[in-house]
Amino acid sequence: MLIEKKIKFNADKKLRIMQVSDAQDMHIIRPEMFRMLAYAYDTYKPDLVILAGDNILGNHIDDMPIGSKHPKRTKSFTEKRIRKALDYLLSPLEKRGIPFTFVYGNHDCMNALSEREQAAIYAEYGCFFGLNEDENISCDTFNFPLYSHDGRMIYNIWMMNSAGKYKNGHRYIGVQKKSLDWYEKRANELKEQNGGEYVRSLMFQHVPFPESRELFKVCSRENPGAAHDGNGRHYRLDTEKAKGIAYEYDFEEQDTHQLETIKRVGDVDAVVSAHLHINAFDGVVDGVRVIESPGASFRCYGLPYTRGIRIFDFNEDDPSAFTTQVITYFEMFGENFSSKFRYFMNADEMEKKKNIALTAAGAALVGGAIAASKIINKKIK
Repeated sequence: MLIEKKIKFNADKKLRIMQVSDAQDMHIIRPEMFRMLAYAYDTYKPDLVILAGDNILGNHIDDMPIGSKHPKRTKSFTEKRIRKALDYLLSPLEKRGIPFTFVYGNHDCMNALSEREQAAIYAEYGCFFGLNEDENISCDTFNFPLYSHDGRMIYNIWMMNSAGKYKNGHRYIGVQKKSLDWYEKRANELKEQNGGEYVRSLMFQHVPFPESRELFKVCSRENPGAAHDGNGRHYRLDTEKAKGIAYEYDFEEQDTHQLETIKRVGDVDAVVSAHLHINAFDGVVDGVRVIESPGASFRCYGLPYTRGIRIFDFNEDDPSAFTTQVITYFEMFGENFSSKFRYFMNADEMEKKKNIALTAAGAALVGGAIAASKIINKKIK
């Protein structure tokens, strides 16, 4: 199932990667995310798109539209819905001829289809590439080189599985030791191919490693932007260690020694994660750069000033000096009546307000109809 594509810098020695995180939609979509992504593809013209996990809302894919959730479904029924959900996400890339690859997130794994069964659906798209053929390793743990415009391997991308179902008391399994062992072995193979020098790299995964919490410090509940840990404590991003915004503090407790392994190998310029929809920051933990990207989904929680995509721009002469930025929904569409109305009607955090507004509007219409009916009847009489 290994699908290869040679990702090359263009003749101007430029290359752009777009990260789309936590798309989290289903077979019946919230259309505004897909409008946003189409705009991003056409405006920012990525050479490659990385889908950074929770690509579908897998744990709700079998839900009834109304009423009881998780009815008994056949596997074929689930697969049909997953195919439809993925087609909404992948067809726009296929249509534009944009190469894409992915890692899984925790929500991708919460349904009847295995990782490899889902991967087979991705593999049906001509612009897709990636996957690990080794049955002992998660299929979304792999690497691919970036090549110069004239075909030299000059950089590398690691894709690391950190997904999985809840087990052993942990909600997210994190990057496991067998994946880290594979990474270290593969990094040394690339080193041999590269004349004894490690190939500089970026590492993408869904769930941040636990040491990311070191970028936060304790604060009061009243602190603007304070994030709570669910146990009564509040934190905010430490601006001396990281730049950006963070409103969520929810990191895996299980330490698989990923940071230790990365430091020992020494080839990774930054670890890029997703999962926490309302965080968007860039910092350094124990000498390792950590980049966290916000969610794109309109079906799941987010914020107006984080929901969007992240871009990485590389120059062939020094790929390690890449630049990166988050571009939000309102930066794309502007803050006008049309964009605000579409956001209001689609965004998950607006559901309660939308329902109240629609109920009030409905009541006003009914009231107006009754009043009009009385006037009409009075005139008729």
